[in-house]
Amino acid sequence: MQPSRRPAPSSWCYASQLGLFGAALVAIDGSKFKAVNTRDRNFTAYKVKRRIEQVAEHIAGYLQDLDTADRQEGQAAEARAGRLVEKIDRLRAQMAMLKAMEAEVEASPDSQVSLTDPDARAMATSGRGSGIVGYNVQSAVEGEHHLIVAHDVIMTGSDREQLASMAAKAKGAMGVEALDVLADRGYFSGEAILACGAMGVTPYVPKPQTSGAKAGGRFGKQDFVYQPDQDVYRCPAGALLRRHMTTVEKDMTLHRYWDRASCTGCQLKPQCTPSIERRITRWEHEAVIDALQTRMDLAPRAMRVRRRLVEHPFGTIKAWMGHTHFLMKRLPNVKTEIGLHILAYNMKRVMAVLGAKPLMEAIRA
Repeated sequence: MQPSRRPAPSSWCYASQLGLFGAALVAIDGSKFKAVNTRDRNFTAYKVKRRIEQVAEHIAGYLQDLDTADRQEGQAAEARAGRLVEKIDRLRAQMAMLKAMEAEVEASPDSQVSLTDPDARAMATSGRGSGIVGYNVQSAVEGEHHLIVAHDVIMTGSDREQLASMAAKAKGAMGVEALDVLADRGYFSGEAILACGAMGVTPYVPKPQTSGAKAGGRFGKQDFVYQPDQDVYRCPAGALLRRHMTTVEKDMTLHRYWDRASCTGCQLKPQCTPSIERRITRWEHEAVIDALQTRMDLAPRAMRVRRRLVEHPFGTIKAWMGHTHFLMKRLPNVKTEIGLHILAYNMKRVMAVLGAKPLMEAIRA
């Protein structure tokens, strides 16, 4: 008899059969995992340029030392000159390699080349000025038993484009009609939040504070109140800013609001803008952002719940994998490796909740 070729069910499939999915709530997060590729064998445009400058400085310094050695006589001076020539030759060979790498990096789609694992990418980490060469592992952890219901591995360090896709995977895995999703501010994207609403997902994501006005001690956009019945903004001084123009930027339709007459002579103007008038920009779908902010205001502990759910599984899996993290090379193999670790994590969680025997019975079924 031929062995069955049916693919093995995933861990969340067993969990669903066992009724382990309770509250329709997941927390999404990403974490950087190191690849089999050291930082010295990863090249970016900046790193290559900086290294070329350093090698050029070293060559110039050794050439000066060689001139000095040539003016001296004796066996010691000749030996020193010979060593300097060897160093200069090695540096020139390194310079030729860097020039070739510079062209290769420039031809790369993301201006980055890794020699050991071609799919690994340099990514910034939470430590200031630090970074790793690796992958960004995404996970969605459900709120009842802390099982990982969905995961993915991406080659970019940013989480910004991952909210909608991870929410869709989690919703499909849990088999629910509606789902609440918690994520940190790195996932904030107006387009993704709009997409979540269309698929029955309610996101809870803090909005990043990127206002230059707030940083300069002036009123931020949040100090201007939108009045939908009149399609105007009310400024902190009580004036109404009306819509004057509509533009499209990066495929987003944006409306601009201002009232020059009200700004002229306003006593609060120094606290508002250094320009002639203060302009407010509103996305055509900004109502979903306003609704998100209202949800966040009503759920002040949401981000604390997010941390409790999603950060512990990452820490556990990294402890299992050791300081080297991934052992495999190339994205498909890395995805398989992390998939096995997540399967093991979920099985241990299920055994902790139900015991080994019910899990074995579910697997046999």
